[in-house]
Amino acid sequence: MVNRKELDPEESPGARFGQRLRALRDERGWTQDDLGERMGCSGTHISAVETGRRPPTTRFAKSADRVFGTGDRLERQSSAVRHTALIEGFPEYVTHEARATEVRLYEVGVIPGLLQTPEYAATLEADAVRREAITPEQADERVQLVAKRQATLVRSPSPLIFAVLDEGCIRRPMGDPAVMDAQFARLLEFAELPNTVLQVAPFSMGARRPFNLPLYILTLPDRSLMSYAESAHRGHLERESTFVLPVLTAYHQLQAEALSQAASVAVIEQVRKGIS
Repeated sequence: MVNRKELDPEESPGARFGQRLRALRDERGWTQDDLGERMGCSGTHISAVETGRRPPTTRFAKSADRVFGTGDRLERQSSAVRHTALIEGFPEYVTHEARATEVRLYEVGVIPGLLQTPEYAATLEADAVRREAITPEQADERVQLVAKRQATLVRSPSPLIFAVLDEGCIRRPMGDPAVMDAQFARLLEFAELPNTVLQVAPFSMGARRPFNLPLYILTLPDRSLMSYAESAHRGHLERESTFVLPVLTAYHQLQAEALSQAASVAVIEQVRKGIS
């Protein structure tokens, strides 16, 4: 079949579920539209679940069990997908990020994943394990995803990356001084790249800061826009450019109020000296 994506069941619980769903569908000779009609959804939705771009809900899995006559096997398997370490909506966002021509991000409290060193990422997730917020296996999944996301952005032509970090991102210590020193070095290297802009949003901005939660805005190859906003437990992916435009305007206002890249680099260097 043309453009049929190969699935790696070892990649994630979502990939394993997608492979199982596709195998059951192939056994019956059904197209994605055929299965969607039987389950009361679109073939596009079936495709998104099969390729791991959309997690299977309990309702979806129950419907699939009914159609395939598999008891509750798919429902039980879908539970593992939903209990992954990744916030709802984020896996789909990552697939779009990997092909974006421009990435704009704003982060609060921690260095964003695209800019993290492996040691910083591991320290961050180790603390989540200590608090019993995630399992050690989930921590490994998150750290591996950080490396995978960074690797997809090393391509030609390089995507433009605009990063605005709340001052708390660089003021909050993570791990021992060596971890933070390496992380600061990584930020300074990032700022020197020809396809990047790094800015710090200082505490002094106060109420002029338009966002209180992490935010990502993507420009895709066809120039359409997509945004992803995240709370503590859930992410929201907005695919309609009309609704993303006001967010993009607010992001430009954030950039105008934030420190210039030169001033941001100076602040980072100053904080770095304070830990040495």
